[in-house]
Amino acid sequence: MDITKRKMLIAARIKELTAHMQQISDDLDQPLPADLEDQAIDLEDDEVLSSLGRANSQEVRLLNDALKRIADGTYGTCLKCGAPISSERLDAVPYAMICRNCVVQD
Repeated sequence: MDITKRKMLIAARIKELTAHMQQISDDLDQPLPADLEDQAIDLEDDEVLSSLGRANSQEVRLLNDALKRIADGTYGTCLKCGAPISSERLDAVPYAMICRNCVVQD
């Protein structure tokens, strides 16, 4: 896959995650219901939403780091051994910083 297409896919994923984080934020801003049982359910739901929001935020940070590596020409090169990272690995984990062999060794 060429780097321009990879960059577009990463940017699209960032946009998708950002929209999802905004939706989560909007949901978390909703007032609690008056009923105590409903409040308990909503609080549990809020914990799940908060966790999803943190995961999305982490992925956005990793994807932005990948865009920086694209810009500086190091994207797709293992930071540990210097070998190329396979296209298959980058398809699965577009922000991968190390190759599969180095992941297995750790």
